[in-house]
Amino acid sequence: MEQKKTFTQDYFDNSPKQQGFSFPAEWAKQEALWLSWPHKEESWPGKIETIYKPYCEFIKVVAAGQKVRINVANEEMQNFAITALKEVTTDFSNIEFYFNPTNDAWCRDHGPAFIINQATNQKAVVDWGYNAWGGKYPPFDLDDVVPTRIAKEFNLPLFTPDIVMEGGSVEFNGAGTIMTTTACLLNKNRNPHLTKEQIETYLKEFYGQEQVLWLGDGIVGDDTDGHIDDITRFINENTVLTVVEEDPTDENYEILQENLATLRSFRLLNGEPLHIIELPMPAPVIYDETRLPASYANFYIANDVVVVPIFNDKNDQRALDIIQGCFPTRKVIGINSVDIIWGLGSFHCLSQQEPALS
Repeated sequence: MEQKKTFTQDYFDNSPKQQGFSFPAEWAKQEALWLSWPHKEESWPGKIETIYKPYCEFIKVVAAGQKVRINVANEEMQNFAITALKEVTTDFSNIEFYFNPTNDAWCRDHGPAFIINQATNQKAVVDWGYNAWGGKYPPFDLDDVVPTRIAKEFNLPLFTPDIVMEGGSVEFNGAGTIMTTTACLLNKNRNPHLTKEQIETYLKEFYGQEQVLWLGDGIVGDDTDGHIDDITRFINENTVLTVVEEDPTDENYEILQENLATLRSFRLLNGEPLHIIELPMPAPVIYDETRLPASYANFYIANDVVVVPIFNDKNDQRALDIIQGCFPTRKVIGINSVDIIWGLGSFHCLSQQEPALS
């Protein structure tokens, strides 16, 4: 068993933050969208074949405005992907494939965290430890090494903190603030040897940020132990979109009311409160007697578009209209996620952005 490094300040002397790197907000100019092609039938038991059309529609609309880089295991998987993408008339001029085998498709959590040094115009990769949300879905050995493989392929500097961390558990405002949840990052199935304050230090030092704000629980059905990208998302430096449940009898109602109250108590680095925009929830999405973590907050912000999961629900258009109002320079596109959400995640969970250098 690998011995954990001793938590001392000198461990962070050469951290990304100390070297001038930081993690940009998602709305910053992107070079590419990274994906890992879905292939694990156990993630969508009985219906993996139904996810490829909406998944390829996601790729198509993003690839119209930027590169899309897709991890595949081999040429056979690449050819399967090409066939599926052709079925939705995708333009391939911005699509690239890389032979990085994976265990699963959730690139937000196992993909590279790209950081930028604006002073030197340099890009680097952070390869956090990955254990499939507390060891729930082994094996995860292939997923765990994806960031290192990509850093080597692109000849980028690589930072490897010795703790477990997932991209879906953190939100960034692009101005020094990280938002996360205690339900996930303080869960003993991640880093039981670390205190809350020590985890904050890792987040700030390896993401190049100044403060961490903590929400509580995630939504019902979320097998990640409460990822923030299903509940609250920054849309600019001082504004968040946060989902609220309007039905007091729904099991998400109290959870989301508590998160809303906590958001109102937060202060940014300049001492100002957050501007909070409320986003509705869809009605419960149930499949095979299982409530799924359906949420409009799991959208992906690309250069020209914002891709939002929708669920054949009466609140779909209302949610799209609210999100469109938040992104006046981007086209908001809803893509049906009823089948994709059976995998317990949607477009943001499946994706990881690579920021562009200036």
